[in-house]
Amino acid sequence: MRSGTTGKRRLTKARTCWTVAAALGWLACAAVSIRAAEPEPGGLDVVKVHPNFYMIAGAGGNIGVQIGMDGVVLVDAGTEGASSQVLAEIRKLTDLPIRYIIDTNADPDHVSGNGKLAKAGLTIFTNALGNSTFVNAMTNGGGASIMAHESVLKRMSAPTGKTSAFPVETWPTEAFYTDRKYIRMNDEAIEAFYQPAAHSDADSFVFFRRSDVVAAGDILDTTRFPVIDIANGGTVQGEIDALNRLIALAVPPGPFIYEGVGTYVIPGHGRLCVQLDVVNYRDMVVVVRDTIADLIKQGKTLSQIQEASPAKPFETEYGTQPGSTSGFVESVYKSLTAKK
Repeated sequence: MRSGTTGKRRLTKARTCWTVAAALGWLACAAVSIRAAEPEPGGLDVVKVHPNFYMIAGAGGNIGVQIGMDGVVLVDAGTEGASSQVLAEIRKLTDLPIRYIIDTNADPDHVSGNGKLAKAGLTIFTNALGNSTFVNAMTNGGGASIMAHESVLKRMSAPTGKTSAFPVETWPTEAFYTDRKYIRMNDEAIEAFYQPAAHSDADSFVFFRRSDVVAAGDILDTTRFPVIDIANGGTVQGEIDALNRLIALAVPPGPFIYEGVGTYVIPGHGRLCVQLDVVNYRDMVVVVRDTIADLIKQGKTLSQIQEASPAKPFETEYGTQPGSTSGFVESVYKSLTAKK
């Protein structure tokens, strides 16, 4: 009887050890897969996130690609110069047309490819009577729709008589003014959440519910410290608030960690992320913000704060790009000392 009990204990212990080992092995494989999402120099890197979801890196800002029976939904479009390459990579994945491009911000490396990719797509609206006037007036010339928050449209366009920053064909054709916009494509709910005063005043997250993927735009950039565009409404507190919301949207794995990594997060630039990566990034921003705030209370000038190197503990990971560290410290300083 004792021998049988001992055998059961050994078997239970063996199963437990095997489960832990398998889980650790899976996590190691997952980490390798996520690190492999870095773009290849001089080319595009297509990363398979899920069977129906991909990330294209190396075309400027990262591009999210959702594929389904309705067609293709893109999050951001990269640069105009990379449009032909991006389209060629999408054609390798599917013959279905691009239906929507959803912009996360108004930066050129995210939106200047809008025009070419939209023209290569096909509107979801039907035109049974073949009326060309209807097509041109209502559906972006028959191409894919370009969706973004109205703040993106304001940044990309210009008042009458002024020269706009981008050609008309790249502008959003569907601009929403609410904090949340939703559509359903490919049998999946897709939500865009406006994030005010973060990287800029024109940022949004795009959340694909069933795929469990969030495209974060430049609020999250694993290649450098956050770029907080003070001149265009960015603030360090808005950046932190947006990262907190992103953490709340993303769900970590558990209780069975071998069944998946949880929510994938596509950053504006850099490798594919999970919730813990966002937590670490948020914590870094908070630590640097608090350090600079303390130096400001001591009466230090921007020059003195730069010399104190408040972001030094994180430079190895986020300060490799020229000017990234000093630019981040300066933007935090200006954000904290701006008149309310």
